Amino acid sequence: MSRLNLPAHILIPLIVACALFMEQVDSTVITTSLPAIAADLHEDPVALKLALTSYLLSLAVFIPASGWAADRYGARTVFRAAIVIFTLGSVLCGLSTSLMDFVLYRIIQGLGGAMMVPVGRLVILRSVPKSELVSALAWLTIPALLGPVFGPPIGGFITTYFDWRLIFFINVPIGILGVFLATRFIENVRAEDVPPLDLPGLVLSGTGLCGLVFGFALLGQDLAPMSLSLAALGIGAVALAFYVRHARRTPHAVIDLNLLRHPTFRAGVVGGSFFRIGIGALPFLLPLMLQLSFGLSPFASGLITFAAAAGAIAMKVTAAPILRRIGYKRVLVGNAVICAAFVAATALFTPHTPHWVMMAVLLVGGFLRSLQFTALNALGYAEVEPKEMSSATSFASVAQQVSLSMGVALAGFVLELLRTARGETTMVESDFHTAFLVVAAVSLLSVISFVVLPKNAGAELSGAKPELADPRSEVQNPP
Repeated sequence: MSRLNLPAHILIPLIVACALFMEQVDSTVITTSLPAIAADLHEDPVALKLALTSYLLSLAVFIPASGWAADRYGARTVFRAAIVIFTLGSVLCGLSTSLMDFVLYRIIQGLGGAMMVPVGRLVILRSVPKSELVSALAWLTIPALLGPVFGPPIGGFITTYFDWRLIFFINVPIGILGVFLATRFIENVRAEDVPPLDLPGLVLSGTGLCGLVFGFALLGQDLAPMSLSLAALGIGAVALAFYVRHARRTPHAVIDLNLLRHPTFRAGVVGGSFFRIGIGALPFLLPLMLQLSFGLSPFASGLITFAAAAGAIAMKVTAAPILRRIGYKRVLVGNAVICAAFVAATALFTPHTPHWVMMAVLLVGGFLRSLQFTALNALGYAEVEPKEMSSATSFASVAQQVSLSMGVALAGFVLELLRTARGETTMVESDFHTAFLVVAAVSLLSVISFVVLPKNAGAELSGAKPELADPRSEVQNPP
């Protein structure tokens, strides 16, 4: 480490942050490029929702096993493997020749991404002195903030002036550099007493989540018959029911359902999931509307949609004093209503709406959504005991990714339903407007989980910085 003249609490987080930046940028660039990818693969743009849901769902399925893998085989070993898997998945995505290829390779990418985020956090927690931990985690939040800002313009620029496949190939040199730096500067720390992996629980939960999300995503699509979609939904529901039974009898369940006994954690998971369904639909719906309905280029679309992420960065310096002054419950209830209104406001966009007006709406909306995520991330862990923290972060991460994927699936389902009802194969402007209103209404349902919270919920956090209450959540939530 001395060769680079950087202390450990800066060097190691920067190495981890580079890998996470690659994952964050890759997750956002694809949304701007969906219409171009669909055209090149000769697919319906709405069908490309499977590429988004498959990646998010892959994160949800494999994140619970990532911490165990790092404890068992060493954080550096798993972190390097995650970078290699993600980079390999990127190359395969760039070589895709069909939608099914693309979806499969996005799942491989998700496996790598699922390991990178939590294992990267473990690398820092185990390599940096506690006295320098806050500073180290601050460096780790950089990719979560900057990735969504740079992703849409970069993806739009490459797609407009070059080829969408380059979006995935540029990950290769970054991945190679990440493996080298991890090998050179990160120690392979592992835990001494590792409980057995809950493999049955991992299979049941993964099967259940995949069945429900993919079954819902396939509804209305020509890719699969209705019977297959319904069968997937049925299998998913049964698998999750068996998982609930399994989790109650297993001491080290991969997703600890007992955590829901904490009112604040339950509100964060249930209310947060409803809220994220609407937010998860935005990166899918906006680029499609701007390009397919408004006729904008991918680059122009990316220059508009990045405003939401820019607004999220502005909120990071103001969230703590707002929460201390107003209180967590009032922020969550009131801000949920306002955020849902801003999602619904995108239904007012037309081809004649000035671009600066669109960017202003997205900027303020991103600002307010970031406040909501900060409040959720802090309050959700207010009552969680230290020994439960690892299980709680895994549970919350799974809920986050599933809700985001359900948002994409719901938006695609609404578009497909409206198009089919008209007996047409193309989408019109009103289809997008209706979809925005539907997902906004679902986000509004989150208020039900927040209004039942005690009036003083989160009071014990008033002297802390909410955005650092769960360090990993900062690199998993969209702005």
